[in-house]
Amino acid sequence: MKTIGRINRAGTITFGDATLSIYEDGISAARAAGGWPAEKAWERQFKRDVFARIVQTLHRIGWTVGPWDKADQYKAIALGHRTCSKGDLKGELDVSGRCIKFEMWQDVTPPENSNGGRYDFGKEARMPYLLRIEMERTRRRIRDYLLNVLTDYEFKPSAPKLGIGGATAIEVAAHARRTCCHYVQALDRANISNKEQGFSADGVALENGSKVFAFDHAGRVICGTAFYSLNGNWQIVTGRYGLTYAWHTGVYAECPGDPRVKRNSDQRRRRLEGELAKAIKAMDFERATVLRDILFPGNPPLFAIWHAESNVYHRAGCRGYTSDLSQAGKFTSDEVRGWDRAPNKVIRITGDEKAAA
Repeated sequence: MKTIGRINRAGTITFGDATLSIYEDGISAARAAGGWPAEKAWERQFKRDVFARIVQTLHRIGWTVGPWDKADQYKAIALGHRTCSKGDLKGELDVSGRCIKFEMWQDVTPPENSNGGRYDFGKEARMPYLLRIEMERTRRRIRDYLLNVLTDYEFKPSAPKLGIGGATAIEVAAHARRTCCHYVQALDRANISNKEQGFSADGVALENGSKVFAFDHAGRVICGTAFYSLNGNWQIVTGRYGLTYAWHTGVYAECPGDPRVKRNSDQRRRRLEGELAKAIKAMDFERATVLRDILFPGNPPLFAIWHAESNVYHRAGCRGYTSDLSQAGKFTSDEVRGWDRAPNKVIRITGDEKAAA
C-alpha cells in the first residue's frame, strides 16, 4: 500500500493492558448526512485507511497476520478480525464500527484463567520480560506510523501506574484530579459543592495539603496528606507509593484513638459469616459449629432479615442481598429489634421458631 501525502482523518489512540485501541467519531456525521449507505461507506474507508495500515505495519516488523481463527464459527463478522502472532506473542486485531482494537497476550507463563492467557487480568505484568518489550515495541510502532500518516490523530496516554518503576502516589493523585471533568486549575481540585464535604469528621476544615488521619481498607489508622478528589472523597497520600481514598466522614484532623488498634470488626464479621456459609454449603458441620461459636458465643437465637419487596434476604452487615437463606446474614435479637416495623422489611427467625411479620 502506497501513501501519497497524509490522509485527513481525526481519531484517538490509547494504550490499555497489552492493547492498542483507536476511536473515531466521523461515523456519526456520516450517518446523519446519508443514513445507512453513508455509514457503511464510512466504515469501508475506515478499514482501508487505518485497519489495513495496521496490518501492513505488523507485517513490516515481523508479525504473521492471517484469517481469524474463529472465522468458521462466526462467519458474519470474520472479515473484521485477524489472528496475529510473532514467536510466543499472540494477538487479535479487530475493527467494529468506529473502533479498532489490537490485543496481545502470551501463554508461556501458566495462565490464571483456565481459558488461556488472553483472558488473564494484568496481561502485561504476567509477560516474560522479552515478550513485554516486544509487545511495547509493536504498539508504539503502530502508534507512531498512524500519527505520521493521519493528520488529526492524537495519542492519549493512559493513567500513570503506581509503584516502583512507575509513578509516585503524588503523581497518580495529581493525574486523577487533573483529568476529572470537574477540575478547577486555580484550586488544583474540583469545587466542593457541599460545604460539609470540606470538613473532617472532627469538624476541622480541610484543604489540599492538610495533614490528616484516616483508616485504610484493613481498618488500620494511617497518617498522610489530603487532596480533594470528588463527591466528598479525599485522596490520602501516605508515602512515596501509598495512596488511599477516604470519605470525608472517615478523615480526622487529630488521631482517632490508639493507632495500634485495628478497626476491622465489620470486615471480620462479614468474613467469618462468609466462611460459615461455605462450611454449611460443603456440609462441613464441625467447622460450621466452630465458626458459629466464634461469631455468636453462647449460641443465642439468630435471625435473618427478609426484604419483602424484593423477595430476598439481606447479606451479612446488610451489604447486598441473596435468595439463599444459607447465604443470608445472621443477626442477634438486639441487632434486629425494630426491623419488623421498617417498610418492606420483615424479620424472619432462623431455626425452629416461626417468622414474625
